[in-house]
Amino acid sequence: MPRKSFPWRWLILAMVVIAAAAAAYWLLEKPAAVASVKPARGEAVEIVYATGFVEPDQPVEVSARVTAPITQILADEGQRVSRGQPLAQLDAAEQRETIAQLAAQTANTAVTQARTVELFRRGFSTAAARDNAVAAARAAKAAEQAARARLDHYTLRAGINGVVLRRDAEPGDLATPTRTLFVLGDPATLKVTATVDERDIPRVRTGQQALMSSDAFPNRICRGTVRDVTPGGDPNQRAFRVYILPEACPDLPVGLTLEVNIVTRRKADALLVPATAVRNGAVWMVRDRHVWRTEVATGIAAGDRIEILRGLDADSCIVADPKDDLAEGDRVQTDGCG
Repeated sequence: MPRKSFPWRWLILAMVVIAAAAAAYWLLEKPAAVASVKPARGEAVEIVYATGFVEPDQPVEVSARVTAPITQILADEGQRVSRGQPLAQLDAAEQRETIAQLAAQTANTAVTQARTVELFRRGFSTAAARDNAVAAARAAKAAEQAARARLDHYTLRAGINGVVLRRDAEPGDLATPTRTLFVLGDPATLKVTATVDERDIPRVRTGQQALMSSDAFPNRICRGTVRDVTPGGDPNQRAFRVYILPEACPDLPVGLTLEVNIVTRRKADALLVPATAVRNGAVWMVRDRHVWRTEVATGIAAGDRIEILRGLDADSCIVADPKDDLAEGDRVQTDGCG
């Protein structure tokens, strides 16, 4: 009777099935690895971000009081000037001609006045004629004096002690009363004008601290205080202007652009967790190697951390960055608080 061969095929197949079942069980039951953290105590600071630029606290614009060509520029940008110092000279030739004509008229009326007064004294002229001659002489003299006074309008002068911040004038340009030719300012009294989004403006108040920085001065923080908030915003930019007074920030050039952080709220001993841990008003708490969704009340959002007001304590263990497929009761393996 022939010997039956051992059914190796079926044995191998059974072993493969068992191995596959074991692998599937291991993959399905393997705990998901998650990063876990405990809440930490620290300072929570709420910040409103804005951009701003440096400008004089009270800039002065200089325009001509008359319309005339510019003949000479007497001050350049960056130059320090004193109050009353000439900045530019305008062509005053026509005004001088007017003065010469009025001076001649003054002389003529003075002669007429003297003659009429003498005739009146001798009885050959009436009192009315004398009075008219005297009035005409006074009017001519007043017109001449006014014309001579207007001659100074052809010299543009600095209205303050400061620095020429901008010059928009060249010899040959036509100066008019509506055109700004110079902008003056005092570098010792500067302000920062910041543009704040209208969504953030309700949180900004006068007296709040501001921290400012610029790429032009790496690793340098300039502190300031909010002085004013404009009551009206710009509907096109959907923003408001906020004026900040720098504190002990020397050598800030006028026109420098700054990154502005306005501190709107500060809490010294806040319970903080990573901002990534909070999803839709809840965190995933780890207990006995399983996760459970826990609703929390949040407070100040401080950059990459957020304040927890209710729902957690300092000994809680939570998932730092939960995945979207996490479910109640999932078994997890933590690498943090356990």
